[in-house]
Parts: sequence; C-alpha cells; structure tokens
Amino acid sequence: MSVRTFWASVSTLAIAAVAALGVAQPASAAADNYVALGDSYSSGVGAGNYTSESGDCKRSTNAYPSLWAAANAPSSFTFVACSGATTGSVSSGQLGALSSSTTLVSVTAGGNDVGFADVMQTCVLQSEATCVSRVNTAVSQMENSLPNSLNSLYGNIRSRAPQAHVVVLGYPRFYKLSGSCIAGLTETERGAINNASNALNGVLAKRAADAGFTFSSVVDEFTGHELCSGDAWIHSVSIPVSNSYHPKAIGQSSGYLPAFRSVA
Repeated sequence: MSVRTFWASVSTLAIAAVAALGVAQPASAAADNYVALGDSYSSGVGAGNYTSESGDCKRSTNAYPSLWAAANAPSSFTFVACSGATTGSVSSGQLGALSSSTTLVSVTAGGNDVGFADVMQTCVLQSEATCVSRVNTAVSQMENSLPNSLNSLYGNIRSRAPQAHVVVLGYPRFYKLSGSCIAGLTETERGAINNASNALNGVLAKRAADAGFTFSSVVDEFTGHELCSGDAWIHSVSIPVSNSYHPKAIGQSSGYLPAFRSVA
C-alpha cells in the first residue's frame, strides 16, 4: 500500500534459537501451501531488504509473510503482495498464485481504495479543516463503496482457493494522542486519522467475517509504538518518501508477524 508512499528483531533471534536447538516445526505449518497477497503493508514497504525480482512491488525479506515462512517452512510459499495494490488489482493481478491446493492465505487490502496516500498528503500539506474534510471523505468511501469491493475480492479468493484458511490483516493506528510530538499535525488531525483507521478496520473485520475469513487486528501490537509514542514502529514523513506511514522492519517483525502467527 502506498500510504504517502509507509530490527529483524526478537522474532528473528527466536527463530535462530529454535533452529539451533533443532526443534521441529509444527506439522500443520510444514504442510501449508501459503500465498501472501495484498498491498505494501504485506509486501513490506518501509522494512528494507527488497527482493530484486519484486521491482516496484517492493517485497521485503523483513515483511511478515517472509518471516513467517522462514520460521515455519511451509510446503510452498508464494509472495505476490505489491506496493500500491487495491482490492481490484489484487483480484486482477495476484490471484493467479492461488489454487485448490492453497491452504493458507494472508491479505491486506482496502487502504488504497479509499485514498489513504492522498489523505496523508492533504493532512501534511494543507489546513486542519481541509485535512479533516479529506479524512471524512475517506470514511464515507469506507462505509459506502469499500464493502462491495472487499466482497468481490474475498469472493474471488474463496473461488480460487476453496480449501484455504484466509487471514485478513488490518492496519495500525498511526498516532499516539497526547504523545511526544511537538510539531507536525495538530491533535485534531491525528485523532481524525486514527478514527479513520478504526473505521477501516471495522469494515475489514465485518467483511472478513461475512466471507468466513479470519480477521486479525494489529492495533494491540502497535499500541505504544505509534508515531508520537517515542518508540515508533511506523515511519513518519521519510526519505525515501515511499516509506512514509509504513511499518519499519520492527513493525513487521513485532507487529504484523505476531498478529498473523496468532491466527495462522
């Protein structure tokens, strides 16, 4: 997802420790045929170490799908998530990786459909009133048009992978309110953006449940690690700009990975 185009840490150390001890991986994980779909929050934009084959999709070896596959050694792992993906482009460009033998799928999609990149650009560059208005427009899209787009995507996933356990992951809240930031967006703008993230996660959770999929929020994992927390796992406005408002490597390994692992 190109939201204002957003440590291989303790989990990596734990993986190494498990390997050193010769502990066997769970049989269920070893038998999985895993496909990772979605936008930049799944591809790992902002986490670095992008694979050369992925080009502008920016698939990172630090992204949660790669970390989970490295830890669990599934029978097969196909990583097709791509920066900038919408529900429509996931349907049209990524679902060829699915088949009747696919047993596990992860996906993040929806943020680009409602223009979160433009939301963040508007809020960074324009007035508080303009920012809040743009956020409200995005929330209206979440409520009115996004559900049908998600229904279509989820139906297509189920059709292509009828036996798969499908995990839909949500998005973090960006800001700790009354936090350590002394410049940048106003508290009103930060609160509005957080509320929009909550609304988006609510729509994703409802559509996932109706499709018979599992929704996994990452909000708890990122709580205490938002922007303005003093220990952010999310990039603020950054160089390169594509990293802005995306999880850092630690956000993937300590935020998204545990959220996925807990339900996979």
